[in-house]
Amino acid sequence: MTAYQIVPLRAFSDNYIWTLRDATHAIVVDPGDAMPVQAYLAAEKLELAAIIITHHHNDHIGGVKALVAGRSIPVYGPHDPRVPDATQRLREGESITLPHFGIQLSVLEVPGHTSSHIAYYSTDENILFCGDTLFAAGCGRLFEGTPAQMHDSLGKFMRLPDTTRVYCTHEYTLSNIRFARAADPANSVLQDWEARAKAMREVDVPTVPTTIALERATNPFVRCSESGVIASASQHAGKPLSDPVGVLGAIREWKNNF
Repeated sequence: MTAYQIVPLRAFSDNYIWTLRDATHAIVVDPGDAMPVQAYLAAEKLELAAIIITHHHNDHIGGVKALVAGRSIPVYGPHDPRVPDATQRLREGESITLPHFGIQLSVLEVPGHTSSHIAYYSTDENILFCGDTLFAAGCGRLFEGTPAQMHDSLGKFMRLPDTTRVYCTHEYTLSNIRFARAADPANSVLQDWEARAKAMREVDVPTVPTTIALERATNPFVRCSESGVIASASQHAGKPLSDPVGVLGAIREWKNNF
């Protein structure tokens, strides 16, 4: 396997199109906009080898049709007709080997943000492409799923090794940390992370990828069994909460209007 990098291509106001590349080829994850991808491929003289899709929202698939035009490349995605250009539809337990790069990715079904959301994980490379299920210090809105589904989906991620690099698809970190500090006010690790994240954004450096270890320590949506998060959720809900699913539902609703 050749040496490669994973670089973020910026799209819209806060999207990252993660691009796995070496000297000659590239694979893109969730290309909501074709223009930055086409410009990067041309500037770097790269051949597009494949497209990876996590879910059907237009800011993740909007560029696919233009990118596949004139190219015979695989498009990996979930079993969902709302991802119309997928050539290989995937379920949990299946895996793919990325063309040219030879990297194997296992598929995880992670409903919550959408009903058919999937993520891709490589044991060998220690990388996770999680779409909009997990963010740095946050999680996706529950547009089509339930708190129980999101809790289960995040639990799958939290069982991955601490050192796993988590490639989130939006630059939401600072706003997520502001909410996390309200939901988990005694968390000193959050204060340190906020200072580092602010410094990164001041010089326009992405705050992602994050890691599973950092999310365990700072993300209230995976800390719903911690006493501080339970207390804050109960206070905001105006009733005692104890089970983590109920806590997650309460703080997700709180975050929606924060």
